[in-house]
Amino acid sequence: MQIALNGILKSNPVFVLVLGMCPTLGTTTSASNGMGMGLATMAVLVMSNLVISLIKNVIPDKVRIPAFIVVIASFVTIIQMLMEAFVPALYASLGVFIPLIVVNCIILGRAEAFASKNSPVDSIFDGIGIGLGFTLALTVIGAVREILGSGAIFGVSLGIADVMPLVFVLAPGGFLTLGYLMVLFNKLAKK
Repeated sequence: MQIALNGILKSNPVFVLVLGMCPTLGTTTSASNGMGMGLATMAVLVMSNLVISLIKNVIPDKVRIPAFIVVIASFVTIIQMLMEAFVPALYASLGVFIPLIVVNCIILGRAEAFASKNSPVDSIFDGIGIGLGFTLALTVIGAVREILGSGAIFGVSLGIADVMPLVFVLAPGGFLTLGYLMVLFNKLAKK
């Protein structure tokens, strides 16, 4: 459990390690988009960590990274097909960011830094922790941007849309929100 908690707090991929900024800024225009992207990434992370941990001793050192990418790409393809079949609106909303999970530095970094050196059980918990940390960060950023930009949360109007500045659902709002939430997270984490 300590491994999982570490991924949420001490090694949060967004607020502490500053990894995965492309999907963080690109998909968090709403809380549901952020949560969907985070959960998709977490599923790929958990499964790829497990498989890489299981096959780490049979992969030659010269092809280690390409082998990791093949494993990750396989799980991304499966998640992409499942999303297209079962949540087509979210799939359409996330668009090109779903296939880009393959090159997300969080996933390849965890495969190289953790899964290739630890047991399958520890690797699963690392994937869950880092994945939950990523999902929580994206959901919070998306919720703040959605509330401040469109006066809604998870698509439910709060009745304040007329007075909210649209900038928060645009790119500059993503940078502002991310910056302020990073400061807040790190300030609270140090206490």
